[in-house]
Amino acid sequence: MAHAHPSAQVTTDTQDTQRPRVTPHPLVRHQVVIVGGGTAGITVAARLRRAAKHLDLAIIEPSTKHYYQPLWTLVGGGVFPKEASEREEAAVIPAGVTWMRDAVTEFDPDHNAVVTREGKRVSYDFLVVAAGIQIDWDKVQGLKEAIGRGGVCSNYAYEYVSYTWECIRNFSGGNAIFTMPNTAIKCGGAPQKIMYLADDYFRRSGVRDRARVIFASAGSGIFAVKKYAVALNRVIARKGIETFYQHNLVEVRAERKEAVFERLDTHEQVVFPYDLLHVTPPMSAPDCIKRSPLANEAGWVAVDKYTLQHVRYPNVFSLGDASSLPTSKTGAAIRKQAPVVVTNLLATMQGKPLSARYDGYTSCPLVTGYGRLILAEFDYDLQPKETFPFDQSKERYSMYLLKKYGLPALYWHGMLKGRA
Repeated sequence: MAHAHPSAQVTTDTQDTQRPRVTPHPLVRHQVVIVGGGTAGITVAARLRRAAKHLDLAIIEPSTKHYYQPLWTLVGGGVFPKEASEREEAAVIPAGVTWMRDAVTEFDPDHNAVVTREGKRVSYDFLVVAAGIQIDWDKVQGLKEAIGRGGVCSNYAYEYVSYTWECIRNFSGGNAIFTMPNTAIKCGGAPQKIMYLADDYFRRSGVRDRARVIFASAGSGIFAVKKYAVALNRVIARKGIETFYQHNLVEVRAERKEAVFERLDTHEQVVFPYDLLHVTPPMSAPDCIKRSPLANEAGWVAVDKYTLQHVRYPNVFSLGDASSLPTSKTGAAIRKQAPVVVTNLLATMQGKPLSARYDGYTSCPLVTGYGRLILAEFDYDLQPKETFPFDQSKERYSMYLLKKYGLPALYWHGMLKGRA
């Protein structure tokens, strides 16, 4: 008997046990496969469609919803309902792109294929990995059980973000603690933005004089770029916020309302009682990337930081939160990374040199209160790379309006359409 093709399944025919029948395994192949239908995946797909309409593109993404997550700071601060951040995933998939509602569980770049949760093997000529970041709620003892009740809140999940506002609105005094972990996170400024809004609201509601507002961060300072750090330290001093750096949250004791921190400098544990605890959970590369040949030692997709091409597999590119790019993981960074990926991917297809380069640009619109914002923009060298012809380290109402109205419009109608 001839050997069956490796992509086929051999089953026994009940009518004739001597005659096996071959049922072909569904072979799925696309010219370009994009893993992830979030900000990075959709932006790249839209730009590729505009640049080369003939390409056969597929996006593998399990979620039926798409979120503009930068809005969650303002949702947690009571400015918007969380529904304002949500769209149907089907509505943002570019026309002409195949959407596979599935999740990648395994990467096989040596054979130009990925394996999905539903058991499909999807082969490709070129791969773009835009799988985002994984939130590790279980890395803080007791957090999974505590989150969403008893004053423990987080802006880092759609299901919990409304509870942040409930906690701030109902706060009547005591310790309000805001944490930042010792891992990479998406939007590095978000842990402090909600703290500034909370402080503002406590003043408006007349409870600030009965409150300690505490920023307990695993970092060594408030911000990595000196120009903005100076401005933010002035905000902290004005607001009377207490800072505890090199303090990493390791446990939440919900029954006692205690937060346990490890001091990274001395490795001793310190316990803070809380009345409100806003947790930024630890994050890491998705598990399917960590265990794949694409990963670097830290688990991220190992790409050249300028060309965004994989360091070992030239037909693989990556951008956004899943990549190894040594810059802040923000949507603004993706906006500058996506054109580089598209230009260099098309050049690779044509056997041309990679001409586009990414300089590490990222942006962090730092809300410092209702109607106030510092717009931090900088590059790989942590040097300011500002858009506007004024000092962006100053708190401005105009920049707050940009965050509230301008950037969401740019996102939905520009970035995700491949136009901005």
